[in-house]
Amino acid sequence: MKDKKSLIIYFSRADENYFGGEMRYVDKGNTEVIAEYINDIVGADMFKAEPLIPYAKDYNTCIEEAKTRIGNAKVKEKLNDIKAYDTIYIMSPIYWGTYAPELETAIKDLDFTEKTIRIITTHEGSGLGNVVADIKRICNGVVDDKGLAICGSSAKDSKLVVENWLKMQ
Repeated sequence: MKDKKSLIIYFSRADENYFGGEMRYVDKGNTEVIAEYINDIVGADMFKAEPLIPYAKDYNTCIEEAKTRIGNAKVKEKLNDIKAYDTIYIMSPIYWGTYAPELETAIKDLDFTEKTIRIITTHEGSGLGNVVADIKRICNGVVDDKGLAICGSSAKDSKLVVENWLKMQ
C-alpha cells in the first residue's frame, strides 16, 4: 500500500483538547496521531501547518483565537509546490464548522490540478463539518466527497479504521 507520491498536509494542536464532554491535556494533537497512522500505512511525506503565533494552551481561549484568525491566519512556513504528488491528504480538527484557519492558509495558493484530495477530520461531534465543501471551494482538484471523520477522543484507537478507509479508496 506504500505510495511515494502522497503528501499529508495537516494542522493539529496539542495542549488542552475537548474529549467527549470534558477537557484533557494531550502531548500530541488527535489529527497528528491520525496523520502518523496514514504515514505508516502509505509512506507519505508530511507537512504540518503551524501557526506563526501559537494558540493558547487552554481550549476555550484557543477556539476564540481561531475564530479571529478565520481568513487571515499566518503560518510559520508554506508549501510552494506540490507537483511531485498525486494524492494529497488534507487533515484538520473541526474549528467553527470547518478546518483550522492555518490549514486554509497552507493550501489556498497551491495548484491541485489533477491531484486526488482525500479529506480527514477529527472532531467531537461535528463529523466532516463543512470541510469538504470548503476545500472544494479553494482547491481545484478531485475531492473525495466521502472523507473520513474520526472522533478525536477515539484517535489513538483508530488505526484499523484508517487502514480500512484507505483500502476502500
